[in-house]
Amino acid sequence: MLPNSLSDRLAVRQLSNTAGTMPRPRILPSENARRTVAGTSPFNVVHISPQYAVARRSEAWRGITAEIVQVTGNEPVEYRFKAPVHLLIAYEQGVRRDGETFVESLPRSTLHDMTRKLTFVPAGHEYRESQHPRVPAKLLYFYVDPAALPFGSEAAWSDLSLAPRLFFEDASLWNTAIKLKGALEDTDPRNEPYVEALSRVLAHELVQLGHGRARKEVAVRGGLAAWQQRLVTAYVEEHLVEPISLATLAAMVRLSPYYFCRSFKQTLGVPPHRYHMTRRIERAKALLAQGKHSMTDIGLTLGYRDASAFTAAFRRITGITPTEYSRMMI
Repeated sequence: MLPNSLSDRLAVRQLSNTAGTMPRPRILPSENARRTVAGTSPFNVVHISPQYAVARRSEAWRGITAEIVQVTGNEPVEYRFKAPVHLLIAYEQGVRRDGETFVESLPRSTLHDMTRKLTFVPAGHEYRESQHPRVPAKLLYFYVDPAALPFGSEAAWSDLSLAPRLFFEDASLWNTAIKLKGALEDTDPRNEPYVEALSRVLAHELVQLGHGRARKEVAVRGGLAAWQQRLVTAYVEEHLVEPISLATLAAMVRLSPYYFCRSFKQTLGVPPHRYHMTRRIERAKALLAQGKHSMTDIGLTLGYRDASAFTAAFRRITGITPTEYSRMMI
């Protein structure tokens, strides 16, 4: 039965963030029907810690649940997700001092400015993110249930190999996500047909992404292919303590140094040298957290000529000294 009151149809509720679950959206009996998530079946959502650091609200349509997440402070926040549904993340605002993002089968990213970026996590893939924000983040989550698509094209999804994507840009997908956010915030019941149509468009955009539109855009925009990204980032991890020349990395993926540098930055958000330095400092953080080694030993182990060079590099990447970081770990 359709909801009988305006409050039943359009109430936007605060999400519980205790176990990272919420009800699965039901298949509604009307094309134009729209309401807040209801039912009893488990439906996994992104778990955010600490819980009090964010404000969350959501609403569901046929097969899609949209969630607005607003970080309310500047303290470190962690995100985790793994579920039998697809997750699209739109970073409406996101600039972090420190942290990293991980999507299963992709290299980790320490991109600082995530504003207007998108991330896609296919069903069954793990997603983890840590942020020490410079400014409170604003995120949009879209949970897409493959078993209850809003446009009757389940076959289109089942035939796709939906690959994870981290911090990419897609104008069509972004515009649809922002329109859906506006619709989520508007409680006028006359907008229900428009909202239902937008949810279908979002699903179609994701299907087009899986059919290869994204690969064409990467080629035009100059991004690295997936195999190139995996090869280069693995090489960097294996040679963190050594100098790595731009020519060496470019030759590995059969690109000129100029085109490789541009493609690398387009894909990972930072130039190759900056990425190398960031990964080296991440290794230093792990050693500092153990509390077993002196600053000098860690610096020398990671290839710095002395403690002052290590301290300068650490501060350049993190904004604090190794000593200050060690105190934070106590």
